[in-house]
Amino acid sequence: MIAARVAVRVQPGARAAGVAGRAADGAWKLKVRAPAREGEANEAVCELLAERLGVPRGRVRIARGLTARAKTIEVDGLTQQEVDARLARIEEKQ
Repeated sequence: MIAARVAVRVQPGARAAGVAGRAADGAWKLKVRAPAREGEANEAVCELLAERLGVPRGRVRIARGLTARAKTIEVDGLTQQEVDARLARIEEKQ
């Protein structure tokens, strides 16, 4: 199965959840309302990406960075180009 790997930088405890553009290193900046405790922010990141990318939650998982703000997310069923294109469209709308 195809799986895209997406580098993200997470801001937990934000006022509003969403995609906040790209960082200088190319990682996507994500804001989530959930606090960074007991996996709440990690779950919120996976839910946010699944919703915004239009895939089931079960296809999105954290591959690296469970306890860090910088994470690598795997998305099954989409190519890297599809993920980047969908996130870029979301960024333009905001």
